[in-house]
Amino acid sequence: MKIEDILSKVDHTLLATAATWDDIRGACDDAAAFHTASVCIPPAFVRGAAAYLAGRTPVCTVIGFPNGYMTTRGKCFEAADAVENAADEIDMVIHVGALKAGDSAGVLDDIKAVKAACGGKVLKVIIETCLLTEAEKIEMCRVVTESGADFIKTSTGFSTGGATREDITLFASHVGPGVRIKAAGGIKSLEDAEDFIRLGAARLGTSTIVKLLKNLPAGSY
Repeated sequence: MKIEDILSKVDHTLLATAATWDDIRGACDDAAAFHTASVCIPPAFVRGAAAYLAGRTPVCTVIGFPNGYMTTRGKCFEAADAVENAADEIDMVIHVGALKAGDSAGVLDDIKAVKAACGGKVLKVIIETCLLTEAEKIEMCRVVTESGADFIKTSTGFSTGGATREDITLFASHVGPGVRIKAAGGIKSLEDAEDFIRLGAARLGTSTIVKLLKNLPAGSY
């Protein structure tokens, strides 16, 4: 697989709690230089990053992050604020506790409301697979499909585990037409990236791929 094909699916991610503007600017520079799908950063930096990048790379941000148990109204405010600040893509976290209590309808309503607040921007739904049973993952494939969201995403990277090959295979078998898959968390090598893409991932949430390439001699990839 060509490295350009991998990079075109990477959401180059920097969500560290202590990240500074200098750190974010560096991530933006790397995303632009390596032509990644987007740079994924905290909401507080979206306006500055969008102005700095000036269209060179799409800006992605996260809402309801990382736990997802904010109110729907709060998530909608976050999403609308991010779009106003020029975010191109939004990654939201579901209310996992509501799902586990059997309230799929409430989770669906939450996602639909955030989708509306995104004003047509790309919405990815993080379901935190490491906390779910297989049945709950399959149910979320149905819910995300019905919601009109653009992507189902495995993980925040802030919980007990990240993307697995088994989960991407499961998603690919159960999401409806038009719903794409994002693998995130634990992508540590080019082999990981290639495997996830071959299994059906259209996006990869990771900082590792760009870091690996920066440490390779020019022309070796």
